[in-house]
Amino acid sequence: MPALSRPSRRRPAKRTALWFERILAFIGLVNLILVLFDTSYIRFRDIYLQFIPEVTVWYGETLKGIEPERSTVAYLETVEKLKEQVAQTGLTSIQAETLLADLREKSQALIDENPFQIANKSGTLERIKNQMRDRTGTDSSKRAFATFWSVGYLTQEGWSQEISYFNEDIIPLMETNYFRRIGEDGGPLDLFVLLDGWFVALFGLELLARTFYISRRYQNANWLDALLLRWYDLFFFLPFWRWLRAIPVLIRLNQSQLVNLIPLRNRINRVFITNFAVELTEVVVLRIIDQIQNLIRDGNVTQWLLATGSGRRYVDLNGIDEVQAISTQVSTLLIYRILPKIKPELDAVLHHTLTNAFNEAPGYKSFRQIPGLGALPDQIAQQVVSQASATLYSTLTGSLADQKGGELTQTLMEQFGDSLRAELQTGKTLEELQALIIDLLDEVKINYVQQLDAEDVEQLMEENYRIYNITQQKQ
Repeated sequence: MPALSRPSRRRPAKRTALWFERILAFIGLVNLILVLFDTSYIRFRDIYLQFIPEVTVWYGETLKGIEPERSTVAYLETVEKLKEQVAQTGLTSIQAETLLADLREKSQALIDENPFQIANKSGTLERIKNQMRDRTGTDSSKRAFATFWSVGYLTQEGWSQEISYFNEDIIPLMETNYFRRIGEDGGPLDLFVLLDGWFVALFGLELLARTFYISRRYQNANWLDALLLRWYDLFFFLPFWRWLRAIPVLIRLNQSQLVNLIPLRNRINRVFITNFAVELTEVVVLRIIDQIQNLIRDGNVTQWLLATGSGRRYVDLNGIDEVQAISTQVSTLLIYRILPKIKPELDAVLHHTLTNAFNEAPGYKSFRQIPGLGALPDQIAQQVVSQASATLYSTLTGSLADQKGGELTQTLMEQFGDSLRAELQTGKTLEELQALIIDLLDEVKINYVQQLDAEDVEQLMEENYRIYNITQQKQ
């Protein structure tokens, strides 16, 4: 009976490690959400008040030192007293008129003192004044408040309608005003560090534990090497730019398999690589063309072509004249491979040329009218062309096959090169050629190399996406 194998412990260990990574990734995500909420709290506090008023008020009072602004609170309390008094004794009672007079005075103070300025919400006060002016049809904000809080206006327009307008449109704007305490550092009070410190301490202990474990497991790894393996966790300990914690949080979410960010990472990499490839290609090609232009300007190409000058010595690696060897190979290829293939076309061109020459000869038309001799010129032309092409081909192949012919051919090519060099040195031919080549290279740079613009980048990206989609479908 075969022995039973022991159950593997690696799978439970891996499962435990995966759950541990997921718990820490979730904690990091919670911390990131708190950081983003804290960073945007002051700027978007009015919006948060509309959706999560209890949480917004508690957070501001607990961690931001935010308190209700006293004059604004006193104003709204007087409005509430007026509503209660009108409900009990009516709008024309002495108590109601006293509260209306108090509201008119507080409205004047509200405009003059601007309690919204402390919270950088002067714009909110302007909105309130604009709405009151529009509501009462007056140009002055002070007169608008005085008119609104009068018995005659409220009676004429209707108490219920006007107080409902004030409750729905004005009071929510006033409630956004606040007073923020000052901390010991002279700036606005901010106690977020007390909440965030628990997360920082947790991830700090985790980083120390991981560093210790890695340094003990791998003998060649010191504490610095082990720390650099978790470089992204260092963003948790920055006292500024806390939003950078998104980097370690996203990495942890991907490693814990809670979120698959590999496709997104691949697409981002392709975008960067594509743009980098385009820029690198343009720089490399421009650099090569610039180097060629510099070689032409310095005369190095001229010295190489003309084999003159006492400048920097040309390094020969194999003792072979590559130019001569290349010309020999090209000549052999031309004679033995290309000429036999184009012989019919070449014969047709020669035949057409001789026929035209016969047609232009005097008396040729009269000669063709002689019975039995009209086709003779065409036969002669065809025979001459065939014989000439055969003789030329045999002569060329024989000159290459014969040792003496090969030497004469090589001498001919050498003499051709010497004559070309000599002619290039006469007059201003060489200088003109150099200037033309440099100008041509400049035109190449402008018209072709620098055309690698955004359209080329988009084409490369589309091609990369197409290839990526094909590979994904085949997986």
